[in-house]
Amino acid sequence: MAKPRSSFVCQACGSSYPRWAGRCEACGEWNSIVEEALPRDPGGRLSRRGKRIDFSPLEGSDPEPPRRRIGIGELDRVTGGGLVQGSALLIGGDPGIGKSTLLLQAAASLASGKSPATCAYISGEEAIEQVRLRARRLGISGTNVELATETSVTDIIAALDHPDPPAAVVIDSIQTMAVDSLDSAPGTVAQVRASAQELIRVAKRRGFVLMLVGHVTKEGMIAGPRVLEHMVDAVLYFEGDRGHQFRILRAVKNRFGPTDEIGVFEMTDRGLIEVPNPSELFLAERRGNVSGTAVFAGIEGTRPVLVEVQALVSASPLATPRRAVVGWDSSRLAMILAVLEARCGLAFAGNEVYLNVAGGLRISEPAADLAVAAALVSSLSGRPVPEDMVVFGEIGLSGEVRSVSQADLRLKEAAKLGFVRALVPPSRRRRDGSAGTALRTVEIAHLQDIIEIIGPGVRSLSARRERLPG
Repeated sequence: MAKPRSSFVCQACGSSYPRWAGRCEACGEWNSIVEEALPRDPGGRLSRRGKRIDFSPLEGSDPEPPRRRIGIGELDRVTGGGLVQGSALLIGGDPGIGKSTLLLQAAASLASGKSPATCAYISGEEAIEQVRLRARRLGISGTNVELATETSVTDIIAALDHPDPPAAVVIDSIQTMAVDSLDSAPGTVAQVRASAQELIRVAKRRGFVLMLVGHVTKEGMIAGPRVLEHMVDAVLYFEGDRGHQFRILRAVKNRFGPTDEIGVFEMTDRGLIEVPNPSELFLAERRGNVSGTAVFAGIEGTRPVLVEVQALVSASPLATPRRAVVGWDSSRLAMILAVLEARCGLAFAGNEVYLNVAGGLRISEPAADLAVAAALVSSLSGRPVPEDMVVFGEIGLSGEVRSVSQADLRLKEAAKLGFVRALVPPSRRRRDGSAGTALRTVEIAHLQDIIEIIGPGVRSLSARRERLPG
């Protein structure tokens, strides 16, 4: 009898090794290499002669793939207008963030919409009664959603691979699924890859929408092989802080829609409620005339979002002052502090700096540079930014303020919420007046101008603090 073959596979990145090692050379993880048995039929030479394939021209007139609207506006926005038949979606997020709740609500909405469709919810983590309890709490127990608890991919495919499958199938979660031909435990790299491949294959063949729930690692990445994200058609991340009731659904990959859209939800005792106007919600608890705060007009996909940027600068007794950031890039904050010190003469060396984006939203666009600088100058000088002013603009290393995209859309959203002034970079072209009539814009070309507007006299204050002993 032939000796069973095995290999050692890293559970973090999927790299394989001929022998065990304590550290993966590909991703740097420790104690992540586990021995896994190779498939019983490892392959080798091609078993048959392939048939000739037909090529098609690049230009064609194929119709756009049909979509099925979910009925949840924020989820439809992130997916690009609805679900495409035969597509596979992967939804990841921290434990308890609301992934199962969102997909159960989505299945119920599909089953009870204008064109009702049969949906299946297959759980590998919870019993059927647990899912029913959640459905009763959400008020959706009367919808036509079929439930099952199963972890065997072979049995799941046997139930779905027929001419009349459900329109949408939810697998919660892919890390609990297992293929019988592999001897490794569920959740390993080989099992996750093989399970997803088999489920996606039957979804493409039968034309139903497959929605997979994915666990995440401590770094926030979806657990399992990286190839899992390449196999699916869309990857959605569910973000949020347990201290906030807001949840952000962000698309990082979408073959049938944009990849920069977000959906905003509010977690309540009745489940997730979509927020059609997130700007109004993020600014609901804002207090005016407080130093160290500035309202940033950002863009998330095609939607303008206004959020409050908060900064606190205080004297530090430590030799190395703290720099804490929530909701923004810490290296970007270090750059802004360096520019303020080198180009504007402000001193932050002996101060602790804390920066926070209120509401739990994470900002990634560089247009927030000017709002962060305004909040820092306001906190250092003790003078508040005018409460009826919004700020946006990118800052360069020489202190220049650079223009950003979609400025008119940002100004329109600010005017809609009652703001009357805007601190903006110089415009490249003359605006058509559609947004400029409601707001009075103040254009600044260099970061030094913001000091004269928000914190006059802050340079002398910084110099006096530097001369203080200790």
